[in-house]
Amino acid sequence: MRTRRLALRRADLDGGVCPVPEECVEALQHRDTVPLVLDHRLRGITAERLAFHSALRQDVEWQFGGIEWPADLRPGVLLTVAYRPAKDEVVVRTVPLVEPMRVDGVDYFHEYDPMVVTREHTPGNANWSKVLSTVRRLGRVFDDGSAVFPEADLLKRSRLGRGDRAAFLLRNAVEQLLREGYVTRVVGSVDATGHPSYPGVDGEEPAEMLLYAPLVEPAPHPDDAVHGEGADRREHWVNGFLRKLPPGAQPSERQLSLHQQIVEQEELDDAELPPGYTFVKKHHRNG
Repeated sequence: MRTRRLALRRADLDGGVCPVPEECVEALQHRDTVPLVLDHRLRGITAERLAFHSALRQDVEWQFGGIEWPADLRPGVLLTVAYRPAKDEVVVRTVPLVEPMRVDGVDYFHEYDPMVVTREHTPGNANWSKVLSTVRRLGRVFDDGSAVFPEADLLKRSRLGRGDRAAFLLRNAVEQLLREGYVTRVVGSVDATGHPSYPGVDGEEPAEMLLYAPLVEPAPHPDDAVHGEGADRREHWVNGFLRKLPPGAQPSERQLSLHQQIVEQEELDDAELPPGYTFVKKHHRNG
């Protein structure tokens, strides 16, 4: 049996395809169809076994086609893909999380790769969403899904236009991202090629950066949740919360001061921020 663990991309979900492990290609590429079975627990609970007669095809990489993915799968969900020659079938499995998790407002019911979740972000039409997408898709992404991007490069990479108007739109978008806690301003460094590091590396040029850290929290039990990804992203008030930072990151002086103000107003019980966390004040969020 040949097995590989892979992460779903949004293009896989939209195109009804599944990545093929390289070690399976030689044995299967000349077949007209390949029996493919998906072992899955819908929303992490209800077991289902879906069977497809899939065709192997190459589009840059090899893929199994003709798959109808369950609606509860999200970009970044991990798949175990196994080819069983003795049974002449390919088995694809998802692994339910012990408890569902909500990542920046999107519910995940199965094990996932945080780096892929960050990279596969699809921007909305708002300027702040385009800027956040630039940080997540083009920045340096860490194992926990956090990402950094040099702030000086945002204007030419965020597709907000050119000139003074674009600079104005960018400034407003960044301020909104900071205010709503999507990103934090930090000082890192860039090497000679412009590759960012955070924390900064000795010998590299210091650079101001935007640091994105995903907000990961328990999701409602599937029986209580509203079905559909669209329901995950609705207009709502977000109470003040602590956001975990990547290893080595520290909250800004502004966030420390803001947290202390909230404590003094008796809105929080914690006397000080735990190490490795920053504070985001209560705010209104669209999606």
